[in-house]
Amino acid sequence: MAYVRGLLAHYGEALDFSAVHPAGRYGRVPRQAALAFLDRLEARWADADDQPVRLSLPAIVPQLAALWPRRVPPARPGAVYVQVSPHHLTRAGTMRRILDREQARFACMVHDLIPIEFPEYARPSGGALHRRRIETVAALADTVIVNSAATGRSLQPWLDRSGRAVDVAVALLGTVPMVPAIPDPGDGRPYFVCLGTIEPRKNHLLLLHLWRQLAETLPDHAVPRLVVVGRRGWENEQIVDMLERCPALEHHVTEIGSCPDARLSSLLRGARALLMPSFAEGYGMPVAEALSVGTPVICSELAALREVGGAVPDYLDPLDGPGWRAAVLDHAAGGPMALAQRARLPHWHNPSWAEHMAIAIAAIERTRR
Repeated sequence: MAYVRGLLAHYGEALDFSAVHPAGRYGRVPRQAALAFLDRLEARWADADDQPVRLSLPAIVPQLAALWPRRVPPARPGAVYVQVSPHHLTRAGTMRRILDREQARFACMVHDLIPIEFPEYARPSGGALHRRRIETVAALADTVIVNSAATGRSLQPWLDRSGRAVDVAVALLGTVPMVPAIPDPGDGRPYFVCLGTIEPRKNHLLLLHLWRQLAETLPDHAVPRLVVVGRRGWENEQIVDMLERCPALEHHVTEIGSCPDARLSSLLRGARALLMPSFAEGYGMPVAEALSVGTPVICSELAALREVGGAVPDYLDPLDGPGWRAAVLDHAAGGPMALAQRARLPHWHNPSWAEHMAIAIAAIERTRR
């Protein structure tokens, strides 16, 4: 959505929309139909709650019909096909046909190479599928926008092996301003938030084992709360077992699978810190979201998270259990680590979508030449 709004603001009528239909047909989406669809989608996101209203089939069919891809008009000089999602990148032949039909150069975004570098954290077929995507990017892209320099370093060997000159632009993702909200007071105890899909890469197990230890060694009133926000992902049986079946966690850990923006804003503002003990990240949006509302962050010592958080968060090894325990208890009590980070917080630079789009548009313009 940020790209749609940013590119529309810059290119106006020169921006066209296209799509690949599930049946395989590629073509133009009528401009007014595309904009109307995007307006409706954005409105539904803004109004979303725990149980979003499902649209009826009679309401959906006319919208789908309006979005049916039409014939591609004659090519225009300097055309650039921009794609910021991984859709269809596993099908190099499809991407070649699209670029040939458009007579366009190709600018795309790569968010990370985690399924290739850490296949143990992906779905069983995830590594092979992502390898095909990156092979397509290396073979066809003229420009690649990456969300962090860390992602760019992971991608570079693939581009080098292709033997092609590919422009790489680093543009940190923007942070959408969190909706105004009153900090969540919880039950009066200090609490921490862990935000992200529940999957092994996010290292929820470290936090759950830590909280079980706290529950077993401290009085109940001295144990801070942990709020786990995120949908359940894949390969997470051990995590789910602890969330559902560990008696020691029952009164200290809360799982929230669906969290509207207003509630997330309230939770983050009331938390002592965001906890992010990930093993691998391409960017780290939760870090930016927490810091943007003045909430401290305790996170893994990862290059991508350093790019987002700068000198503000407290960085720890994701396997350093005693270190995480000490940091959590310090922030829960408002100790020296917490006070020092709060003193650093005003100096944090909040990445904006305006900054991101300025870098992306400059890269697109270089692609047109």
